Amino acid sequence: MATSGQPKQQQQQNKTTEKRKPVFVKVDQLKPGTNGHTLIAKVLSSNTVLQKDRPASQNLRQNRIAECLIGDETGTILFTARNDQVELMKPGSTVILRNAKIDMFKGSMRLAVDKWGRIEVTDPANFVVKEDNNLSLIEYELVNVVEE
Repeated sequence: MATSGQPKQQQQQNKTTEKRKPVFVKVDQLKPGTNGHTLIAKVLSSNTVLQKDRPASQNLRQNRIAECLIGDETGTILFTARNDQVELMKPGSTVILRNAKIDMFKGSMRLAVDKWGRIEVTDPANFVVKEDNNLSLIEYELVNVVEE
C-alpha cells in the first residue's frame, strides 16, 4: 500500500516546482510603488555616482552605485545599479531585468534590481529606444487621502 501512494506524492511535488512564464512589461507601463517587473532594455548611458572603499576589516569590498539610463521602444527610465551590477550595465548593451522594482528618489521613479532579482546581458535587441519619454523626469507627489 505504501508504494502506491508514492507516485501521487511525487506528481504533486512536480506540480509545485513548475515555473511561471515571465510576463515582459514595457518601460511606459511602470508605475510608482510596483515591483516584480521583467523587461528587456538597452543601456544608453551609465554614470558612477558613488564609489567608496570599505575599511580593510570588511575584505575591501567596494560600495559602488551608478545611475544608468535604460529604455525600450516605449520610453526610458533611470536604473540604479549597485556594486557588481555596475559592470553589467555597459552603454550599448541589452539587458533582461528580472524581478525589478520601482524605487522613489526625490519624487521621481528609479528602477532597481535587489538581491531577489537578476540582471542578464542578452543579444542586442532590434528596437529603437524612444528617448523623448523619460519616466524619471516625471515628478510624483505623495498625497495623503483621508477617508471620512
